[in-house]
Amino acid sequence: MKNFTIADMAENEKPIEKLIRYGTGSLSDAELLAILLRTGTKDMNVISLSQLILNADPIHKGLRGLNYQSIEELSKIPGVGNVKAAQIIALTEISKRMSSLETEEKLILSSPDSVAEYLMEEVRYLTKEKVYALFMSASGALLKKKVLSEGTINRSIISPRDILKEAFLIDATAIVLVHNHPSGNPEPSEQDILITESVKRVCDQAQITFLDHIIIGDKTYYSFSKEKTLSNSNR
Repeated sequence: MKNFTIADMAENEKPIEKLIRYGTGSLSDAELLAILLRTGTKDMNVISLSQLILNADPIHKGLRGLNYQSIEELSKIPGVGNVKAAQIIALTEISKRMSSLETEEKLILSSPDSVAEYLMEEVRYLTKEKVYALFMSASGALLKKKVLSEGTINRSIISPRDILKEAFLIDATAIVLVHNHPSGNPEPSEQDILITESVKRVCDQAQITFLDHIIIGDKTYYSFSKEKTLSNSNR
């Protein structure tokens, strides 16, 4: 027996036809995902499979849960496999990139809130730490976003002088460090504090403004400048 496909469904139940006739608002999340996946299994049509995928994460249900699933976890769901898992991961990445592109157009980062909002969706689902340097103009416009490290935040990996070199190359006058805490708790560790001190010290010497170090958790963040810990960080 072959796998269920969208073509096997009743005409009034086919998600593609519903989208064309009634628009995207007429489709459930499972139906939208079904359009991407196209086929189900021998025992389950593609919409039922899509709903199974949306409910797979034990904590985060629905479309949000897709951001918490790795390709390995998705491929273990009955009826998914590597190809469908890769399609889903590609979908979530496209969504993140589109969101980032829209935000970056004439982006002015004028406060800790705006910086956190800019990167929140990109990093809050990551299972490992990722460290960014944001290079800014005097007006607060974002000139460049650069990934400094992935997997850990470590003083031996993050070089303040390399950050300064990049700033000079693009004529940036200010820098913001940003990284995530996969635990969801944004409170800074001792290592976070030491790195902040090190980068700020070198920036001060080069007359580059070190604006902030922001740590992003789950829907929350910690800002060294907002918490007024930057002024005391040159120990």
